[in-house]
Amino acid sequence: MTIDEIVTLIQAVSDNGLTSFEYEEGDQKLVLKKKKKKKVVAAPMMSAMTMPAMPMAAPAVELAVPAAGAAVNAAALKTAEAPAAEAVSGNVIVSPLVGTFYSSASPENPPFVKAGDTVKKGQVMGIIEAMKLMNEIESEFDGVVEEVLVDNESVVEFGQPLFRIR
Repeated sequence: MTIDEIVTLIQAVSDNGLTSFEYEEGDQKLVLKKKKKKKVVAAPMMSAMTMPAMPMAAPAVELAVPAAGAAVNAAALKTAEAPAAEAVSGNVIVSPLVGTFYSSASPENPPFVKAGDTVKKGQVMGIIEAMKLMNEIESEFDGVVEEVLVDNESVVEFGQPLFRIR
């Protein structure tokens, strides 16, 4: 068998999607094997508006979270930490993603807001770090911060209440 014939066989194996081919003629044996390509498919990204409700460890609550601001009326929220948790009242800013919450831009700086502070719509309330990206969490409401519901440098989940504003 000549080199040209072997190249033609290799091309035929490749073109027809074969993963292995064996050819024997007399004392000559030719074995061609092709490794299968692993097909890797990336999952499509979902916005918060199309995100399906995720089951929680405690009583599950379906949330409709606005994609742009991640704010929601707290009457529909229940915290997942305690099974007998009462509903959070007022306007609540929830986490739009999973990550680490930071109350200030750096450890030396004071927190962006604390309980009792007056906030305006669009004001930065905190930062969530996810995959080395810093995401500013802005207020969707004008009002007074009634309570900061998470500690600095704590891990937060999607839809977790962060601030309560009245």
